Amino acid sequence: MDCQVDFYVLAASAPSAEHLACRLSLMAWEQGHRVAVLASGETAAEALDELMWDYPAARFLPHARLPDAAHDEAGRDAAAPVAIVSSADRLGADRAVVVNLSGETVPDPLRFRRLLEIVPAEPRMREASRVKYREYRKLGLQPTSHDIDNF
Repeated sequence: MDCQVDFYVLAASAPSAEHLACRLSLMAWEQGHRVAVLASGETAAEALDELMWDYPAARFLPHARLPDAAHDEAGRDAAAPVAIVSSADRLGADRAVVVNLSGETVPDPLRFRRLLEIVPAEPRMREASRVKYREYRKLGLQPTSHDIDNF
């Protein structure tokens, strides 16, 4: 299976990476995909969980934090279309789309249909994203970049 990798490069004036993660997750879910959002740790996962209850405004984004969600025998989230995880080892292959907010490359990206990398305006995070871009290219993937001013 091929994996489409997209880098969303945020302008300094754009809303936060977390807000874009909510928006992209909503769009993927509305297209019928199961989504995993990889946060940069437990604290970030908790904050993202709270944000998804309120953003996008007047929209419902069905989500759950793993390991808090109910799981089936295979360890997959059995209910929520959008799963928030705090480490890459929690990414289940039952998800078609991964939104990566962490500073690390998603391991074994070919098991997913799409990988959405969000690049914040902060210089340190931009450099981490450049490293990820090169790593995906080494795997034979052809990442595409999108400049995001507003959404």
